[in-house]
Amino acid sequence: MELMISTFTLAIAAAISIIIAQAIDKVSVNYISMIIGIIIGLIPFLNQQIASFDSEIFMELIVAPLLFFEGQKTRIHNVGRRIKEIIGLTIIMVLLALIVSGFSIHLLADVSLPLAFIIGSISTPTDATASEAVTNGLRMPRRVTSALKAESLFNDASGIILLNMSLLWFANGYINYGQTIQDFCISSIGGAILGFAVAWVIIIFRQTLVRSRFNSLNAQNLIYILTPLALYALAEHLHVSGIIAVVVAGLLHNAESQQSLLLNSRQVHMSQDLQNLISDIFNSMVFIILGLMMVRISRNKLFNGDLAKWIIVGIIVYLANLLVRYLYGRLIIRYDRRESIVFSLGGIHGAVTLALALALTISVDFLGSQSYNLVIMSEAVLIILSMLVPTIVFQFILPHNVSDEEAHIVMDKIRSEMVKRALVAVHKMYLPQRVKRHVIYTLLNQKRVVKTREYIRVLLKTIDQPNLSKSEQYLQRLAFFRAFAIEREYLEMIGQKEGKYRTYILNLYNDVLLAESLIIEPEDE
Repeated sequence: MELMISTFTLAIAAAISIIIAQAIDKVSVNYISMIIGIIIGLIPFLNQQIASFDSEIFMELIVAPLLFFEGQKTRIHNVGRRIKEIIGLTIIMVLLALIVSGFSIHLLADVSLPLAFIIGSISTPTDATASEAVTNGLRMPRRVTSALKAESLFNDASGIILLNMSLLWFANGYINYGQTIQDFCISSIGGAILGFAVAWVIIIFRQTLVRSRFNSLNAQNLIYILTPLALYALAEHLHVSGIIAVVVAGLLHNAESQQSLLLNSRQVHMSQDLQNLISDIFNSMVFIILGLMMVRISRNKLFNGDLAKWIIVGIIVYLANLLVRYLYGRLIIRYDRRESIVFSLGGIHGAVTLALALALTISVDFLGSQSYNLVIMSEAVLIILSMLVPTIVFQFILPHNVSDEEAHIVMDKIRSEMVKRALVAVHKMYLPQRVKRHVIYTLLNQKRVVKTREYIRVLLKTIDQPNLSKSEQYLQRLAFFRAFAIEREYLEMIGQKEGKYRTYILNLYNDVLLAESLIIEPEDE
C-alpha cells in the first residue's frame, strides 16, 4: 500500500511538472520537476506520502525502462560502427575522470581518498534524456551528439563497477585491481550477451505471434512493457549488468521496429507512444525524487559547516569532469575547440547518477551518516550544475532552431489555412444537412476555434440525438476522406517551401493521418 501511494503521488507530481513545462516552454521540465520535489519535501503531509527511497525498486522500475527506451532510439549499426569510440568513452575516459576527480576532492576538500573515489565513481554516468532537455531548441554538432548518446548508453555499467571497487577500498583499505577488472568484464560482457539472447528470443516470439491468428495487440504491448523489467531482474539475479542488458535489448528492438513498419504498424506506432509516455513521466519522477531527497537530507543542516563542504565537493567533481572531457575530446577524439567545449558541457548527469548515490542508503551504517550525506548532496550539486551551466552557455555558443513560440504562431496560420481549404471542399460536396453540420463542426475543432463553452453545449445537445444511419455514416466518411486529402496536399506543398518548420509540419501531417485512421474505424452501434 505504501509503494502504491508513493507511486501515485510521484505520478501526479510528474504530470503537474509536464503541464507547467508546456506553459513555460523556455524552462526545462527537469528544473520544474526538481522544484516540485522540493515543495513536496517542505510540506509535511505530502512528504509523508512518499516512502523512504529503495534503490533496487528505483533502478528496476524507473532506470531500466528509461535506458531500454533510450536504446530503442539508436540504430544498432551505428553502435557497431563506433565500437572503438564507445570503448574509449566508457572505459578510458571514465577511468581518467575518476582519477582526476578523486584526487582533486581528496587534495582540495580534505576528503579521504576512498570516499573521494566513491564520489568520483558515482559522477561518471551521464544521461541522454537529461541532455536532450538542456539542448532543446539548439543545434548540436552531429558527431558530438552521437558520441554523447553512445556514451550515456554504456557508461552506466562502468560507474557501477567503479563504485563497488571504491566501496571495497573504503571497507578494506586497499584496491583489488584484479577482482575489479574481472568483475567489469563479467558484468559488461555477460550483460551484453544476456540482453542480446533474451531480446532475440522475445523478438522471435513476437514476430511469430504477428504472423499467426493468435496475435493480440494488447498482449504484445504487455510483453513490450515488461521486457526491461524482467530482463533487468534476471540480469541482476545472474550477477551481470542489468543496465547493459536492457540497453542491448533496446538496440535489438530498434532493429525489429525498423523491419516491422508495414508488417505490424499499429504495434510499432503504439510502442512509440508508450515509449514517449513512460520516458517523459519517469524522467520527471527522477528529478522530483532528487528535489525531495535534497530537502530530506539538508533539513536542519543548512546553517552548519556541512552545506559549504557539500557545495565545494560538488563543484570540484563537476570541474574535474569538465576538464577531463574537454581534454579527451580535444586530444583523443580530435574535436575542434568548439566541439570539445560542447562535448565537455554535454555530459549531463541524471537518473543513473542519482540512483547510484541513493543506492548507498543501505550503506549508511557502513559509511557513516556524515559521509553518506556528503555523497548524496555533492552529487545533487553535480547534477544541478551539469544541467544549469550548459543551459546558460549553450545559448551563446550553439545556433538556435526555430523557437517553440515562433513555430506555434506560424503553425496556427498553416493549420488555419489547411482547415479552410478542407471546409471549402466539404461545402462543395452533396451531403445531408445533418452530416454536413457534423463534418464542418469537427473540422472547426481541428482548427481549434471552437471554445470550451461551445463544445460543452454541442456535447450536451448531441447526447439525445439518434445515431447516423448506415448511409449517412458512409457519406460522412467520404466527406472526411476528401477533407483530409485536401489537408495533406496542402501540407505537402507548404512543407517544400518552409524548410525550417518542416519538423512541425510533419507532426501536423501525422496528426491528420491519425485522425483519418480513427475515421476508418467503424462506429459502435
